[in-house]
Amino acid sequence: MQFVKHEIEGVFEIFPRVFDDKRGYFFESFRDDLFKQNGITVDFVQDNESLSSKGVLRGLHFQKPPFAQDKLVRVINGAVLDVIVDIRKSSPTYGKHATFVVDAKRKNMVFVPKGMAHGFLTLEDHTVFSYKCSDVYNKESESGLLWNDPLLNIDWGVADGIISDKDREWSGIKDFDSPFD
Repeated sequence: MQFVKHEIEGVFEIFPRVFDDKRGYFFESFRDDLFKQNGITVDFVQDNESLSSKGVLRGLHFQKPPFAQDKLVRVINGAVLDVIVDIRKSSPTYGKHATFVVDAKRKNMVFVPKGMAHGFLTLEDHTVFSYKCSDVYNKESESGLLWNDPLLNIDWGVADGIISDKDREWSGIKDFDSPFD
C-alpha cells in the first residue's frame, strides 16, 4: 500500500497494491499493521455502504464528539468526487478543503480523520460507496456544513445535484461553532 499524506494533517490518499490476472483481481483494502506504520491508529467498529445514481451529492457530514468518527472511504463500483473540510478550530488548515476522485478502477481510498466534514458527489450511475467508521452512528451527534457555502469555495463541478432536504439546510462555516478543538 502507498500512503500519500495530504497538506491537511491526518488526511491520506491510499493506493493498494492490486494483483490482476485473467481471473480478475485481488487487493487488501485494509491492513492494520500498514496503517499503524503510517501513523493511523484506529479501531474500526462499523462499515457503511450506499448506492447512488450519477449526480447524487451527500454531505458535508460529521458526527460531533463523543461519537466523532475516523473514516476510511472507498468506491466499490463507479466514481465519486470526495470532499473533506477541516473543522478543527486549532488547525492551521481550519476551513480548508481537499478533493479526491475516488474510483473503482484505481481502487484508491481516503482516510478521513475526526474533525473533518465529509461529503461526495457521484460521477457515475450505480456508484457503490463504502466506508469504515471508528465509532457507531449516533443520530443526536449528526451534524454538517452547507455543501455549497461560498466561503468554502468548493468546486463540485455542478451547480446543483440530487441533494437531501437535510443537506440543503446545514449552516455555512461563518455561522458554525465547531465542536472540535
